[in-house]
Amino acid sequence: MIKITLKDGSIKEVEAGISVLDIAKSISEGLARNACCGIVNGKVVDLRHTVNEDSELAICTFDSQEGKDALRHSVSHVLAYAVKRLYPNTKLAIGPAINDGFYYDFDVEKSFSADDLIKIEDEMRKIIKENPSIERFELPRSEALKLMEEANESYKVELINDLDENEVISFYKMGDFIDLCAGPHLISLKPVKAVKLLRSAGAYWKGNEKNKMLSRIYGTAFLKKSDLDAHLEALEEAKRRDHNKLGRELGIFTTDENVGQGLPLLMPKGAKIIQLLQRWVEDEEEKRGYVLTKTPLMAKSDLYKVSGHWDHYKDGMFVLGDEEKDTEVMALRPMTCPFQYSIYNATQHSYRDLPVRFAETSTLFRNESSGEMHGLIRVRQFTLADGHIVCTPEQLEEEFKGCVDLINHIMTTLGIDKDISYRFSKWDPNNTEKYINDPEAWNNTQNIMRDILNHLGIDYVEADDEAAFYGPKLDIQFKNVHGKEDTIITVQIDFALASRFGMTYIDKNGDKKYPYIVHRSSIGCYERTLAMLIEKYAGALPTWLCPTQAIVLPISDKYNDYAESIVKDFKNSGIRINGDYRAEKIGYKIREARLERIPYILVVGEKEAANNEASVRSRKNGEEGALQVSELKNRLILEIANKEK
Repeated sequence: MIKITLKDGSIKEVEAGISVLDIAKSISEGLARNACCGIVNGKVVDLRHTVNEDSELAICTFDSQEGKDALRHSVSHVLAYAVKRLYPNTKLAIGPAINDGFYYDFDVEKSFSADDLIKIEDEMRKIIKENPSIERFELPRSEALKLMEEANESYKVELINDLDENEVISFYKMGDFIDLCAGPHLISLKPVKAVKLLRSAGAYWKGNEKNKMLSRIYGTAFLKKSDLDAHLEALEEAKRRDHNKLGRELGIFTTDENVGQGLPLLMPKGAKIIQLLQRWVEDEEEKRGYVLTKTPLMAKSDLYKVSGHWDHYKDGMFVLGDEEKDTEVMALRPMTCPFQYSIYNATQHSYRDLPVRFAETSTLFRNESSGEMHGLIRVRQFTLADGHIVCTPEQLEEEFKGCVDLINHIMTTLGIDKDISYRFSKWDPNNTEKYINDPEAWNNTQNIMRDILNHLGIDYVEADDEAAFYGPKLDIQFKNVHGKEDTIITVQIDFALASRFGMTYIDKNGDKKYPYIVHRSSIGCYERTLAMLIEKYAGALPTWLCPTQAIVLPISDKYNDYAESIVKDFKNSGIRINGDYRAEKIGYKIREARLERIPYILVVGEKEAANNEASVRSRKNGEEGALQVSELKNRLILEIANKEK
């Protein structure tokens, strides 16, 4: 007999060799009926998995992410099965579950069309209705290779060859369809009641643009059609909010093939929003003791060799020149830190001078791969609210807390504080090529950061192999409308670069010491933040951030002079306002102003001109009727000053 500790802490005694499914049945038939997979001692497993020793066990239903993944991974195999039935010469690559669904990559003669997706989806429903048995089996490496070679599945052969010698090689058989897979999968397709193929796209094998472009099909699956319908509606809403679409429609940014991929052009509206954010952030940083620097956009490779970026980050940089031919090789800067360190080193510092807080609005360059770039979220040139704090060990925690406080203030003001999450990103000691190889320093610095985060009471998750090459970091994470998570802001503790650059201070005893350095941003990359705000507010940004905060619409040209007097008065008070004097119907002009998400629309005619009023339509309150112009002006001034959301 063995002891099974369940999720609620209770313990069941069962016979060794019992399956996860049978344990679920021993708890309740309902649980077994709804179970999708299990977690044994922290590892997600099949319901077929047998337990042979004392273990901790959680039974996962579709309500859990693990359960959703197991069901959707099973349906990804249904997709592959359907494709092989319809297009037998197709070669299979990979088909994992993802956050809200699944995908499968195929090597096929011609990319899948919309009509193809309809046929494939119909075939999937047939397979699900057939409910073929799902079986798992394992093979030795030689037999596994032979099976896939005979099936002419070259991508599967490559995957097997990539596996560690001791890795278990498992397959799943669904009817007469066999696929290499680690699982887990459902016991039966019976619970699957709703599937939908969403779109097809190109995807490089193994995500490497040097490899062949494959055809990827995305889909999703649910237990109930109503849940699928709700999900599809949410996807439509995401499309409506997608900054890459909405930002172009609103004239915030554009792109040009002749300029290049990942190099968006900010139009007047977008440039104004970035300017407003930048001025606000720089003023806020100055209040908190930061001093401004302005450094070059490029440097000799020598600088990056000292910092370590040349060894650890060169592939992500734009290098100007050839090391073998040119005596002086330059590179566009991917970050500001080594430049600000050079400023620090221009003078000798005492402990009395610390902390030194450098801030800079930096234009940076990173050579992102073509498949990674998206709108304003991931670009090759971007603007960062960058900064570095040089401090003593005793000051480190307080300075780190100050960075987090600034970030929280900015996120709260922007109205996205409830939409972010925190990730404590650590190094991977097995990946010494990516990181400075100093295990003692890594462990010490990570323990320091963990203590600080715990003192702050931040709810964070830990992630291995996500650190900067010189130290651990706190990443502030945000999901775009499509559910993809991106890092928008980081705070990093650097244990290495001070010594590399010879950065020192004189301590109380007159000895030279290396300081700690905190790398931080306050609002992150302005372009990415702008994308986030467009999606958060569906283009209807808070009034203080709107390029145009109000517009005056005279109902005929007889009232243009009155409308212009309002425009001049409001502009003199710092309000961004325009007048629309076109010879168009008033209804047309109102519709256009609404489509542009202008917060306040002021309609003026004979009655309004006589009473020094305006008929007001606001985004918040709709039709407000006639208001005194002076009253409305003061209201806008207050709303803008308070940065109301």
